[in-house]
Amino acid sequence: MPRRLFAVALLALVLAPTAAARPVQLMPGVTYDHILQWTSAGPVSTYLVTAPKPSGLYSLNALLSNGTITGRETVSSMERDVSPRLTTIGVNGDFFNWKGGWPSGLLMQGGVVEHHPADNRAAVGIDTTGTLHVDRVAWSAFWRAPDSNTYPIGQLNEPPRANRATLFTPVWGASTPAVKGVAAVLEPFPAAVPYRDLAGTVTAIVSNSAVAIPRDGAVLVARDDAGSDVLGEAAVGTPITIRLALRPSWSSVTDAVSGGPTLVRNGQAIADAGEALTPVQLRGRDPRTAIGQRADGTIVMVAVDGRQPRWSVGITNWDLALTLIRYGCVNGFALDSGGSTTVAFDGQVLNRPSDPTGERPVGEALVIGYAGVFAPAPAATLSPNGDGRGDRERLSYKVVRPSTVSAKLIAPGGSARDTDTGAKNPGWHSFTWNGTDGAGAPAPEGRYQWSVTATDDLGRTSTINRSFTLDNTLGFLRLARNASRISFTLARDATVRVTIETTYGDILRTVAAGPRGAGKVSVRWNGRDGRRKRVRSGSYVVHVAATSAVGVSDLRASLRIRR
Repeated sequence: MPRRLFAVALLALVLAPTAAARPVQLMPGVTYDHILQWTSAGPVSTYLVTAPKPSGLYSLNALLSNGTITGRETVSSMERDVSPRLTTIGVNGDFFNWKGGWPSGLLMQGGVVEHHPADNRAAVGIDTTGTLHVDRVAWSAFWRAPDSNTYPIGQLNEPPRANRATLFTPVWGASTPAVKGVAAVLEPFPAAVPYRDLAGTVTAIVSNSAVAIPRDGAVLVARDDAGSDVLGEAAVGTPITIRLALRPSWSSVTDAVSGGPTLVRNGQAIADAGEALTPVQLRGRDPRTAIGQRADGTIVMVAVDGRQPRWSVGITNWDLALTLIRYGCVNGFALDSGGSTTVAFDGQVLNRPSDPTGERPVGEALVIGYAGVFAPAPAATLSPNGDGRGDRERLSYKVVRPSTVSAKLIAPGGSARDTDTGAKNPGWHSFTWNGTDGAGAPAPEGRYQWSVTATDDLGRTSTINRSFTLDNTLGFLRLARNASRISFTLARDATVRVTIETTYGDILRTVAAGPRGAGKVSVRWNGRDGRRKRVRSGSYVVHVAATSAVGVSDLRASLRIRR
């Protein structure tokens, strides 16, 4: 499905949901809500995501920017990178090195340790049973040659500190950083899985320069006295054993990131977890991000915008902890904050990041992944009345594995017609409907269901249902310059509401509301908002909704105001 069309469908799905429609289901079992509250400090804009306990088709995944430790990438871009194999919704991950991009603490992906934990800091990880762990994790790692002493490894995939050794694996990037020290190239070398002996053979010794990291190997880089140990014990041809461990044991944890501080433990808010974080990271109102888990295993993600006084003033860590508890979490953990705070769904940003440039490139993302069939919400109204707006309904779905699919369109009376069946390759598949029945005659107006069921090559079955209304009540929306006159046609009597909105869906002014008879309707707008202030030049949306005996139909038109 073209990304632009998906973005339009998503915008219609998530912007300004009515109270009756909240929260919005984005994927089966995965919900999203946007809550705007007024507090004594000002407005607070909160984003809430809930998902089933990770198992089967659902997972909690750490994503790495550009697939490497170094560099940065936006959360939405990371989601687009994995979209062919997962549908995701998630948030930003750990704090990171601004210049190099590497995380500040622990990173695990698929049971492999990619970066060591930070001293005196907690991390959050998901295990094979779908249980979320929030622990202060310590690092223990060493290397040894046959019949030699054991030597500590201080870091994993980070430039070595003085008198320390660092292990670089292929996830770091193409080559190690250039440091004054000694590098032992190990090839082959297995993935950095903790709690087991990892064996490799020294194939080269290099001093004082960057070294290419073999795709099937690793490089041990050491400085000062630690470099002398490598020179003395790790000659070319020497077999080397490396062992990595985390304390307490996280042997069942598959994916993990750091950040902090710990917010909730055993259902109680933590005022001060005593973790090694800066005052900016710990205190004050800021944009903030957190993850937690309910007693039944439900995953909860919360993000709060900030640094935007007219939109959201941010939240403290204490209030963030209370928010997690309010949504049922028994444990919870904060992630990176400030301009990094981002919520995105399958590559589309849902919140308003505070950086002036928009979404910030970060080091990692933490996302809920879904491997079942996914269908974006269709346009709410199909109105094949020939006005060029909403005359066709594009129904699309995505499978991420080879699957056998059955897609049906179910009419208001319950009759069903197949829109797609059979074996399907991974990717997007689409059907466009013009509002006619099988014989080509106009289909009856009313509420339609589109149901897609897929069974993948692993034998996992999933279903997603979407609905829309075939409704010719509203059509032929036209705007004069600067929307000074807004006109549309009603095919039957209806109660209408005409609003001027921002591109985010915020209502600036209700221009007209109430019952109108069938026929052409015209309303005027004086260019001012609800506070009688003149609306500035820029991009806006005219939104017309009509409620009739058939249901609710609406039309939106882009508006560019020029003063």
